[in-house]
Amino acid sequence: MAPEAEREIRPGPNGAAAPLTSQMLEVGDGHALYVEINGNADGSPAVYLHGGPGSGCQPDHRRLFDPQRFRAVLFDQRGAGRSRPKSARQANTLPHLIADMETIRTTLRIERWLVVGGSWGATLALAYAEAHPERVSGIVLRATFLGTRGELEAAFLETLPRFYPELNTDFLSLLPAEERATPLDAYWRRILDPDPKIHGPAARAWGETESILSQIAPKRTRLDPSSTNDGRPLPATPYMEAHYFVHDCFMRPDQLVAEASRLAGIPGIIVQGRYDLLCPPATAHRLIANWPDAELRTIDAAGHLLYDPGVRDAVIAAINDVSDRIDRSR
Repeated sequence: MAPEAEREIRPGPNGAAAPLTSQMLEVGDGHALYVEINGNADGSPAVYLHGGPGSGCQPDHRRLFDPQRFRAVLFDQRGAGRSRPKSARQANTLPHLIADMETIRTTLRIERWLVVGGSWGATLALAYAEAHPERVSGIVLRATFLGTRGELEAAFLETLPRFYPELNTDFLSLLPAEERATPLDAYWRRILDPDPKIHGPAARAWGETESILSQIAPKRTRLDPSSTNDGRPLPATPYMEAHYFVHDCFMRPDQLVAEASRLAGIPGIIVQGRYDLLCPPATAHRLIANWPDAELRTIDAAGHLLYDPGVRDAVIAAINDVSDRIDRSR
């Protein structure tokens, strides 16, 4: 759930340094991942997990890491960004992504690393850390998403009509009347339909609705029916999201909270926007209650996006603060 990554985030005035190295790494099942290393070749290992699922890393994400302090690994997940095959959903599940992280880690000869992710990246970060806690030195999360159907129902069936009733009407109006009682299932079914006349408008409407919910002050709050099939390139993430969401993100119900005890001893900081309509503070509080080694930092006047006021700086500070804790514990 990271619609901001659909467009390229351009670097600030100081630019984003080019990576030290980049490669296409074969991980099996016909997939090859784009992997880059940034910063100091001898620095503290860290890995950044992008959102979506299905978006990809951006040049500005490199700038979250102090280039003198970190050896930061960025990679595009299966079917995302520069990884190949583009948009491929076959052999693309959460266990596959976790296994890919282990392939990257062992290929780069990293023993343990700091894991950083936001939104869907937070989901993957938690799932990886719970599967391989011995390989994680620390965790920094933003906009915690636990990958549950309940969170998606809360965002699209409760928050959407409460905060944007006209947008909710637009969202439902793209569905036949008989499908409006279960709109999430209807949208995912349509997005995954092979017929472009069916999946195109649904993907556009889903992506634009999610984008509006992600913004603290969106420039528009309605869907334009004429734009749902206007020939513009379609966003990539709705297709990967539908693939993951229809399969409950390939997890057991409430798996990440149920297995949070496996995070014991791993220091963490969660950065949370007060007015995040997609990943609200209550979700982060549920996680914190089951992960006593983590600290919650709430940013007022911020929503879901990394680039909301104060959020990016808070993530950079959290990365450095968790790293300080790791250094002190050695």
